[in-house]
Amino acid sequence: MFVGRYRFRGSVPELVAGHERLLASLPPDQITLHLCLTDADGITVLDACPSRDVFERFSTSRTFADAVAAAGLPAFEAEPLGDLESWTFPNRTGP
Repeated sequence: MFVGRYRFRGSVPELVAGHERLLASLPPDQITLHLCLTDADGITVLDACPSRDVFERFSTSRTFADAVAAAGLPAFEAEPLGDLESWTFPNRTGP
């Protein structure tokens, strides 16, 4: 699995609402690992893809750009981070 970062800047409540709309528009079986983090300047989304190639194609696709815009989210910065070697989140769901 490969992890990429998406950075959205702006009003945190508006961005979180837009992110929730975006997630609702995606088929749940497409999501393997997805995290949304907030800070004073906006949100950062960490998302896992099957490979770096898939991340690069998806993050630059017109389909994804259209879905982001339809959800009311602004333009974003995408950054490939690296291969996910291990992770754990035992006995926990949600925030």
